[in-house]
Amino acid sequence: MLRLSDLLRDGVIALQKAGIAGAAQDARALLAAAAEIAPDRLTLHLNDPAADSAIAVFSIFMGYRLQRRPVAHIIGARLFWGRKFRVTRDTLDPRPETEVLVAEALRGPFKSVLDMGTGTGCILLSLLGERPAAMGLGLDISPAALAVAQGNAADLGLSARADFVQSDWFGTLSRKFDLIVANPPYIAADEMAALSPDVQNWEPHLALTPGGDGLDAYRAIAAGAEARLNAGGRILLEIGPSQGAEVVQMLAAQGFLNLRVIPDFDGRDRVVCANCP
Repeated sequence: MLRLSDLLRDGVIALQKAGIAGAAQDARALLAAAAEIAPDRLTLHLNDPAADSAIAVFSIFMGYRLQRRPVAHIIGARLFWGRKFRVTRDTLDPRPETEVLVAEALRGPFKSVLDMGTGTGCILLSLLGERPAAMGLGLDISPAALAVAQGNAADLGLSARADFVQSDWFGTLSRKFDLIVANPPYIAADEMAALSPDVQNWEPHLALTPGGDGLDAYRAIAAGAEARLNAGGRILLEIGPSQGAEVVQMLAAQGFLNLRVIPDFDGRDRVVCANCP
């Protein structure tokens, strides 16, 4: 008789042999989903017999993962800031380091927030979930990504306070906000080949790279942000680890004040923060 612990052991070994980083974490997430057990409860059930349905689904999930399909795409969701977000191939897979931006945004007051390149909506909806009086707008150039974000807003009961609009950065937007946040595409064209197959083959390239030196999105945001922020409003931008100085310089050239670079959990530059003059 197979137990869930047997499936987990075999799954970890298979992923390790394939050279997949985080094999144990991935196998646990896939097994919990296959067995329809909450991930934080899986350990309590590892000695349970494995149902035939769980064995079959786990085998399918493992096959997908060995093809380097991301776990979030296999199970269809990712936990971010304590909430579950639906993820598809039309959106970036929310990453833990982006929570640094959310944490920093919540250190200050805001009643209105603009999320540029919203994707799953994870940044905007996490902020609105923590601030019941706030309203927000998410922009994205991809209609498919916007559909995912709208679905996540509905699932989280936030649709009444979150609007979503198709736009290439600011477009014709004239409203002003207390807070602008963005995790724009920032990977340089010559860095794309070094990305893992999980990212290269499964995540939308439009959300990963603007081409060239990877900084075009920041140029567009820096040029238009001041006109869309209330006086004293804040802007927070996620960046690549080597881009802090250049993004700070762009914002400083537009008159932004109190410029800071916030590190992520590994000590790498991750978020540029500034205030509107």
